[in-house]
Amino acid sequence: MDWIHFPTYAITSSVLWVLGLALIYLGTKNKKIKLAGIGLFIAGILVIITFISLLWYQLERPPLRTLGETRLLYIFFLPVIGIVFYLRWGYKWFLSYSLMMTMVFVMINLNHPETYDKTLMPALQSPWFVPHVVVYILGYAMLGVSTLVAVYGLYRDYFGTFENRIILLADNLVYLGFSFLTLGLLFGALWAKQAWGHYWTWDPKETWAFLTWLGYLLYIHLRWQHPKKVTVSLWVLSLAFVLLIVAWFGVNYLPSAQNSVHVYGN
Repeated sequence: MDWIHFPTYAITSSVLWVLGLALIYLGTKNKKIKLAGIGLFIAGILVIITFISLLWYQLERPPLRTLGETRLLYIFFLPVIGIVFYLRWGYKWFLSYSLMMTMVFVMINLNHPETYDKTLMPALQSPWFVPHVVVYILGYAMLGVSTLVAVYGLYRDYFGTFENRIILLADNLVYLGFSFLTLGLLFGALWAKQAWGHYWTWDPKETWAFLTWLGYLLYIHLRWQHPKKVTVSLWVLSLAFVLLIVAWFGVNYLPSAQNSVHVYGN
């Protein structure tokens, strides 16, 4: 069981997700069709869980070491978040968006097959490694969706058809995503203390992660102190995503990050 089997699992999951989403849309007035669609969508998630579990067993470590492996976690978490939001609030567009983004990560991993050995450098053998990466992935997924909501809100605001429920949805997504970012920073500090002897070293990755955290904190501050300045808040939320992208993988290409302990290796 290794990455060479990924296409089989990825294609199987993708087919189940697309068929499930189609039945959910077709089953608007037919509960049985909608339930069948939900079942197929969840089955696709279970297929990916199976692949991750088998890969974890084969590698004898969590598949969280490299960008390819973290993309695999996005392929799992995005449809999970999408189906949870759909079941809770009935957002079909959210389910469609989560599936669209999942397909992007599936295609990237299909076009860039990667093979990894079982070993991990000593710093990555910390018990804080897995929770640090997982909460960041969840936070990034939530905040990525909040950006989509912000762009949609700016579009509606430009044409004078803005609705307050849009900003409320963005708020809820940011609050949840920001909570995960905060946990990620805390877990990362504990990990750094154990691995390198310091909670914070102003490593480029750490710095950009902190800037991202400040960006979303600014949004929360604006919403709390100036609730009527919706347009400004939406612009801040949209621009904060740029910081997130740099912190996630853009920093890997910066000259200052070449010696960073956070740059993913091949």
